[in-house]
Amino acid sequence: MSDRDSDGSLDLNQLRTFLAVHRAGSITAGARLVGLSQPTVTAQLQALEKRLEQRLFERLPRGVAPTAAATELAARIAEPLDALNAVAGRNVAAEFAAQPPVRLAGPAEMLAVQALPALAPLVAEGVRLTVTAGLSEDLLAGLRAGHHDIVVSTVRPRGRTVVAEALSDEEFVLVAAPAVAERIDLAQLRAEGPAGLTTVPLVSYAADLPILRRYWRHVFGLRLAGEAAVIVSDLRAVAAAVAAGAGISVLPRYLCAAQLDSGTLVTLLDPLDPPLNTGFLVRRPGTGTRPHVDLVHAHLRAAARTW
Repeated sequence: MSDRDSDGSLDLNQLRTFLAVHRAGSITAGARLVGLSQPTVTAQLQALEKRLEQRLFERLPRGVAPTAAATELAARIAEPLDALNAVAGRNVAAEFAAQPPVRLAGPAEMLAVQALPALAPLVAEGVRLTVTAGLSEDLLAGLRAGHHDIVVSTVRPRGRTVVAEALSDEEFVLVAAPAVAERIDLAQLRAEGPAGLTTVPLVSYAADLPILRRYWRHVFGLRLAGEAAVIVSDLRAVAAAVAAGAGISVLPRYLCAAQLDSGTLVTLLDPLDPPLNTGFLVRRPGTGTRPHVDLVHAHLRAAARTW
């Protein structure tokens, strides 16, 4: 079978199949949308990739992730193909959009800064999201109970009732506003440790200073003693307070990257071995039959490569 119509244009059937797979996030789910067998869909995608001389999907253990070329192609052909399908009496986009919302959960900061911006383009393709923020342990319990479809977790889940895979590593950095940093002897800090920080106020996510304590133990080999001057259970608010000069804190680099670039925050140390924390993408077994869940899962995996 030729990969072109007789007039030299791209094969519309291949484009329809490509768009279905792009929307569904997996070859199996895409095949159901277009009513073809999985081998036929695979053959059509291979023929289209050969014609375009571009790879369109990265094969994942569960589903596929679109390449940049696939995202661009989908944006170009979605509207005209949907219009053509509607005239022909079959609206694949409407069938696809009839699915329930994907119930996504995770820490508020990761959702706001990383996950939701990555998923925004899917909304235009008919994906609906119901998003819940909270602590990872609570959200994992909700996942096991069936309240969520996908959880972005900052802790590795235990047991076999969920399927987890590493998503990305977050690096923790010790930060302050420039005016606060000027009052700290950074040379002494690098040479002798945190003794010179005892008079500097601490800004923390929680009263037990979990992130700060971990940084002190990992970088300085010491147990942090003391209390926070400011406690606020949102790391974005911690970053804002520190940038305004309230004190020092330890934050994930992704969360304060823009402030570090602009100079409203500065790092006090750049250790060779900074503390890292691995985030996980977690779902319940059996949700692979829902194309939108597969699509959100695949997009988060693809986006995390740049986090």
